[in-house]
This record gives sequence, structure tokens and C-alpha cells, in this order.
Amino acid sequence: MTRPATPDDIGEICLSLPEVELGISWGDRPTYLVPRGDKGRGFVLYRAPHKTAIDPTTGEMYDDLLVVRTPTEADKLALVADEELPFFTIPHFNGYNAVLVQESRLGEMSVEELREVIEDAWRAVAPKKLVKQIDG
Repeated sequence: MTRPATPDDIGEICLSLPEVELGISWGDRPTYLVPRGDKGRGFVLYRAPHKTAIDPTTGEMYDDLLVVRTPTEADKLALVADEELPFFTIPHFNGYNAVLVQESRLGEMSVEELREVIEDAWRAVAPKKLVKQIDG
């Protein structure tokens, strides 16, 4: 494992991908987007605290959650099942290909592991011509 991931790595990784911009979705939430037609498609979103995501230890709403798209349900389940990674899901996201992770727990994975998950999220929403730019 190389250095642990940090919250600062999120923007650096996202903005290093072709045609990504930091915008807004879900009303007012900062979201990394890939342009698609008239609007962008989000792949990493800073989630507002909400009663659907409660820390089981403290009983408080999580206040540092990221929503990260996954290409498929199988990818989502694999990330959640990997006990070495801090990803999880909640019933609110049943049927939606995305995982959650607390920014405060990003250090439990390497920056390379975070990059791989974010690149897969980007691939899930990016136009095929853009995907070819980084995949060859």
C-alpha cells in the first residue's frame, strides 16, 4: 500500500479525468460531473447529512459522506463486501449503483485504491469516446 488516501485526493483524482467539472446536483450538492447532453452526469457527490444515513455508533447523521457511483450492482456489492475498504450502503440506495464512504475514513485505503474506484465511477457515466481516451 502506498500512502493513505485523503479528502484532498478526491478533487485531484476527479479533475484529472477527461472533461470533468465540479458542479451542483441534488439541488445544492457539490458534485463531480461529466458533460452529457444538456446537463452533466454525476459520479462523485458530497452528500448532505440526512436521516437515511445514521452512524450506528453515535446515532448521529453522517456529516462527511461521499456518494460514489459504481458501474454495476455487482461492483457495488463487491466494494461493500470488501472488509479492507470503508465503503458501505444504506437502504435508501437499494436499486441504485452507488456506495457511500466517509471522508474521515478515506485513510483506510490507499490513494491508488481510491483512484481505481473513482475512475470506475467516471467510466459508469462518461461517454464512450471519453472512456477510450484513458483506456486506449
